[in-house]
Amino acid sequence: MSATSGRRDIVVIGGGIIGCCTAYYLTRHPSYDPVQHTVTLLEASEIAGGASGKAGGLLAQWAYPSNIVDLSFTLHAQLAKEHDGKNRWGYRETNCGQIVVKGRAMSDTSQKKEEGQSLQKRSNAAVSKLKSANIPKDLDWIEPDLLRAYESMSGPGETAQVHPYLFTTSMAKLAEEKGAKIIIGQVTEISRSDDGVDSVTYTEKSSGEVHTIAATDVIVAAGPWTRSVLPEAPITAMRAHSVVIEPARPVSAYALFTSIEIPEDFDPSKRSRPTVAAPEIYTRPDDTVYACGDGDQTVPLPSTSAEVEVDLERCQEIFDQVGSISDALRDGKVRTKQACYLPNCERGKGPLVGLTHTKGLYLAAGHTCWGIQNGPGTGKLMSEFVFQGEAKSAKISSLDPRDQL
Repeated sequence: MSATSGRRDIVVIGGGIIGCCTAYYLTRHPSYDPVQHTVTLLEASEIAGGASGKAGGLLAQWAYPSNIVDLSFTLHAQLAKEHDGKNRWGYRETNCGQIVVKGRAMSDTSQKKEEGQSLQKRSNAAVSKLKSANIPKDLDWIEPDLLRAYESMSGPGETAQVHPYLFTTSMAKLAEEKGAKIIIGQVTEISRSDDGVDSVTYTEKSSGEVHTIAATDVIVAAGPWTRSVLPEAPITAMRAHSVVIEPARPVSAYALFTSIEIPEDFDPSKRSRPTVAAPEIYTRPDDTVYACGDGDQTVPLPSTSAEVEVDLERCQEIFDQVGSISDALRDGKVRTKQACYLPNCERGKGPLVGLTHTKGLYLAAGHTCWGIQNGPGTGKLMSEFVFQGEAKSAKISSLDPRDQL
């Protein structure tokens, strides 16, 4: 069906970054006509309630899959320019690097320094050590005596960041401003016939009432919950924990992938410990620091993002690990302890973006940890599938859902 052939009732399932960006770009497509076309976004619990509100928010030109990355990275910059993303959702370019660091025992206070001490105030020996290891001068919030190596992965221009919750909710609001309708309700059925999709049934969260709405086009963008509405989709879930820290002093703009050597006496209360930890650390323009740890599959995916179980011990471990290499973090305050589920493709190839075997039914899921990075690109491509019948802005045949459904 072409965009000019009459009424279109478009339903987007999922209020994470993929669903919100899809709603945004549907309402910005040149063929979109608010008189003839409806765009309804259905979200089970709350906008950005899952990983899209609890992610790190890293944007990188070296992310994957490469056939979406460049498009999406460029769109991020355009969106920030058009909608004041710098102030609205913390968009900024940032440095990114890998560091190898020796961690300290939790009880070790021998290397604590006066709060607010900067690199310029350190001894000549400490500064010389940093220079010899090619440590950037402004990475002065990682303790220099602990650093073993630093390798730049990319600099400003190739790496940027956003605050994921603010970015996702902003995309939803901007879509609303152009006519999209947002409903908080859990989808229970997508009705299909030989001719394609017919309707979507959902249970409204506030009232508990069941409603069915007509649909000519349905985009399933439910992240790790995709299988609950599209059982044949090969999407699995992995839980990830993170903490948000208010550091004891200002820290420079870096995204760090760490390898931290954990000493034997790191935490005497633990019988077992990892010998190496690899938390990721992202400093943010709102004067907070986000840190996340390894994923786990010990707790099955709950029915909605509102029911995600947070393991406080795992959160504490992340804080202890990053605090073992930085006084600014160890002396800071933990503002948030949280968990979310990341959507993975069962067969390891993803994300899946495009048409399914049912006319009018589309899939946009399985973005792993790169959902925020690839949200705009995916959203724009989905708008092209709906209104033009195929992807126009990127060559994404390798992401065809029909090859895995």
